[in-house]
Amino acid sequence: MWLADNWKEYEVIDCSNGEKLERWGNYILVRPDPQVIWDTPKKNKGWRKKNGHYHRSTKGGGEWEFFDLPEQWDLHYKNLTFHLKPFHFKHTGLFPEQAVNWDWFSDKIRTAKRPVKVLNLFAYTGGATLAAAAAGASVTHVDASKGMVTWAKENANASGLKDAPIRWLVDDCVKFVEREIRRGNHYDAIIMDPPSYGRGPKGEIWKIEASIHPLIKLCAQLLSEQPLFFLINSYTTGLQPAVLTYLLSTELKAFHGTVNSDEIGLPVSSNGLVLPCGASGRWEALS
Repeated sequence: MWLADNWKEYEVIDCSNGEKLERWGNYILVRPDPQVIWDTPKKNKGWRKKNGHYHRSTKGGGEWEFFDLPEQWDLHYKNLTFHLKPFHFKHTGLFPEQAVNWDWFSDKIRTAKRPVKVLNLFAYTGGATLAAAAAGASVTHVDASKGMVTWAKENANASGLKDAPIRWLVDDCVKFVEREIRRGNHYDAIIMDPPSYGRGPKGEIWKIEASIHPLIKLCAQLLSEQPLFFLINSYTTGLQPAVLTYLLSTELKAFHGTVNSDEIGLPVSSNGLVLPCGASGRWEALS
């Protein structure tokens, strides 16, 4: 498993009975997690003295209960700054487990010793975009939500990357890729973090099991003659690491590279366990 264990301001303190206890800077949150199917005593004081608690509803969805939590606060990872705020469906605007991938591809970009163009699809609030830009890449950031792209721009400004070569686009990812193919544009690296289910800005339906393979097939046409890496993230239970390996190795066989896929996770500070947080598939060029 690939661990995101370089955080200073974030930690999973404990997890039990469908919930995880987390420290986000100076604030303690309790949020549901479907992976936590074990039930152990909740002894840590944070369970009782939290700043926010997201309660899952038996009818679907849920709602936040707040105890002295600001509307927004900042969290830092190395030289990056993220604005956090609790919003619908338990999220805060950041997936901390992805830091393990940020570190991996940032090293690839820095050691490439050449200009690197990165395409980030389903780019959310910009964690991967900022990490790639901070490492020296020029990035095209694509997400279907105008609100998420605005949030990502705010994170870029807070991280000192306001003038970095980032192209911000509100668009349906599949349609954007199809247009880029017609334009003859190419990228040295592609990152995608697709949802299990979603809708584009014009109501386009996305279902990952049906849509991910055709999209990878399209994206392979966007790669430059000397691509650097291709990263896929998945939080969908049915897409195990081996599936990601097969998808990448099948569609990128024309390029000289290798594929590794694994679970990603976060260490649990109170007991030494690791909380599973989905899977990632990494294609990288052979040196």
